[in-house]
Amino acid sequence: MARRAPLLPGVRRAPPRADDRRHLVGGAERGVRLPRALAAPLLREPRAPLAARPAALARRRGRSLLGRREGIGAATVERHFRHGLQRQFSERHGRQCPPILGIDEHFFTRRKGFATTFCDLSKHTIYDVVLGRSELSLAVFMQRLEGKERVRVVCMDLSSTYRALAKKHFPNARIVADRFHVIRLVNQHFLACWRDLDPVASKNRGLVSLMRRHRYNLKPEQKAKLKLYLEAYPALAVIYGFKQRLCYLLMRKHRTRKQCVRLIPRLLTALDQLRESGFAHLVQLGKTLESWKEEIATMWRFTRNNGITEGFHNKMETISRQAYGFRNFENYRLRVKVLCS
Repeated sequence: MARRAPLLPGVRRAPPRADDRRHLVGGAERGVRLPRALAAPLLREPRAPLAARPAALARRRGRSLLGRREGIGAATVERHFRHGLQRQFSERHGRQCPPILGIDEHFFTRRKGFATTFCDLSKHTIYDVVLGRSELSLAVFMQRLEGKERVRVVCMDLSSTYRALAKKHFPNARIVADRFHVIRLVNQHFLACWRDLDPVASKNRGLVSLMRRHRYNLKPEQKAKLKLYLEAYPALAVIYGFKQRLCYLLMRKHRTRKQCVRLIPRLLTALDQLRESGFAHLVQLGKTLESWKEEIATMWRFTRNNGITEGFHNKMETISRQAYGFRNFENYRLRVKVLCS
């Protein structure tokens, strides 16, 4: 049996199609099909030396097959391919930091752990991906950044590490807490407090769904069911009402400076009530929100959030899945920077 040529990351094998042979590489018996977005423009390229079109050839053929054709080794093909990706990315991106930056983490591999994503929220592109999420692992990358004084807004989740890095390296930037993570933190501590008060009912999926939702999203019959349950637990009803008012306060958007000044006393009063509630989970929630009160109050003026970054994380997961995983982080980084630009 003939030896099958290895595939590039992101290229999958599939049975050949008689009506679309231009996507087949290496003959119909092997049937290596490229993604349609990559195959169409590449097949129209004129023949040229390998150094002039490394990325195109590397995507069209396997490393070993291309090396035998050009009379070079597979390692040389890989080197040309990586050089092509770097050149393609440098043509599309500038080296200066974007004015609106989103920072978030995502899982890379079990062995190497997490990676940090830097997203340009103004242009909806990935600025860079760095291995690690600690201050020590990101220190070298942050020191080499150019144009850090251009950054005006940095959006992040409630991570003290990212906040310390932003304050140190982006002195002119305003830090904005991601609204989704703040609301989720409030719900998590509220549900934990509910489990302490009523361990049995807190395992009911129907009640859990009603407790998590905002009151205005409930149907009339759902409101009646929730009201009937809360009447049996007056203390829980008070906590539930407080949670709803706090979420409504945190969800305010597009506020002017004068409107924000009027909202600040309400936020500080809510934080004092949390710390004095006597419930361990609510006290911890009050302390966390107290340490992030400036970044939370900034959400009322700046509506930027990390939803764009989270969307790119889904795309990165798809890239990794199509390649059956990455062992080399630099290959993964180059692939993400090119395909998410």
